[in-house]
Amino acid sequence: MACLDYLAVGIAGFLGAVTRAWLGKLINTGFAAHFPLNTLIINLTGCFVLSFFLNLTFERLEINPRLRLGIGTGFLGAYTTFSTFSVESINLVRINLAWLSLAYILSTSLGCVLLAWAGAVLSRVIIQRGKDTDSLPEELTTEDTHAQTPDVER
Repeated sequence: MACLDYLAVGIAGFLGAVTRAWLGKLINTGFAAHFPLNTLIINLTGCFVLSFFLNLTFERLEINPRLRLGIGTGFLGAYTTFSTFSVESINLVRINLAWLSLAYILSTSLGCVLLAWAGAVLSRVIIQRGKDTDSLPEELTTEDTHAQTPDVER
């Protein structure tokens, strides 16, 4: 990797970590005294966005590889957090909430995979719709449609 690649990852990583810290404080609503809802929501949204973004940019949108690296590895890599999830799971067991730890592990694991899948599906729908519009016959383009429309006050 070039120096600018590292810089892109570093700057975007800083922004991802700050976003995670800010959202973590914002989401920490006291939903459950010990349940780490903030980390769960951050990881779920990060998995969805990463899958959506990577599928869309590899398949449809032309994007600078350095920007893709910065957003994917830097921002979203710092935004999501497997290590915090792991420590929180262990801490729940330590305070005799093994059942809550298991619920957290299952909801994170299944939820992240399902939302990554949903992100991929949504990006495919958008890609397909874009391809469908790209393949419209020329007579259905905007200019031709206006040319064939009777001149009514526009």
